[in-house]
Amino acid sequence: MMGIVNVTPDSFSDGGSYSTVDDAVKHATQMVADGADLLDVGGESTRPGSDVVPADDEMHRVVPVIRRLADDLPDLPVSVDTRKPDVARAAIQAGATIVNDVSAGRDPAMFGVVAESGAGMILMHMKGEPKTMQDDPTYYDVVAEVRGFLGDRIEAALAAGVDLEQLCVDPGIGFGKTLAHNLAILHDIRAFHHLHVPVLVGPSRKRFIGTLTGTEVDDRIEGTAGAVAWCAAEGVDVVRVHDVKEMTRVVRVVDAIARAKG
Repeated sequence: MMGIVNVTPDSFSDGGSYSTVDDAVKHATQMVADGADLLDVGGESTRPGSDVVPADDEMHRVVPVIRRLADDLPDLPVSVDTRKPDVARAAIQAGATIVNDVSAGRDPAMFGVVAESGAGMILMHMKGEPKTMQDDPTYYDVVAEVRGFLGDRIEAALAAGVDLEQLCVDPGIGFGKTLAHNLAILHDIRAFHHLHVPVLVGPSRKRFIGTLTGTEVDDRIEGTAGAVAWCAAEGVDVVRVHDVKEMTRVVRVVDAIARAKG
């Protein structure tokens, strides 16, 4: 269970809610009490239509939070959600142990940072850039194309000196995908296990849930629970969520059913 800690003014769900270090750390600490196994700290919104944040601004947002979390919760893995190698390097120096890169190492220097540090790395699929990714995204076979892309990025990471054991993949729900694309990926999520690395999915409060349920972003817990339950039943290794307490309870029930013997 990965808890989302946004220290941004404009994230699609909770932008501006935890903009100070104390507020972010308090929120993160509560997530851990609620069942989070790791935390993902982000300082740049990648919602549809968002603009790029300068690296210095992003570092100013995430590094103090990560440093405090590393001091206060030394045994808890902390991830930095960034596309920028300089931000990743600073975050790792502050105590982060995972880089969550929504561009899957589009800047090749990111692989060097990860290889040198030994940090984990999440490779996510995104069609285009956040600013334009939802402008009529098209695929011939979305599952095959996303899986093929992630396989190629795994190979690129390995070629750059990153070990396979450091890697995880995320098919990028909502990142350059229509409702039909998102549902197809979730339906066939087991296909991504063929990449032989852990699979992470981030369905939390996403637009596809709002479309299906007719709800606004702050009223999507039940819809998120449905997606999380499906992911857990289908063997997804990590779910990235805002509502940790509720989703931890969902996963515990699904896991118990899945492990039960007749």
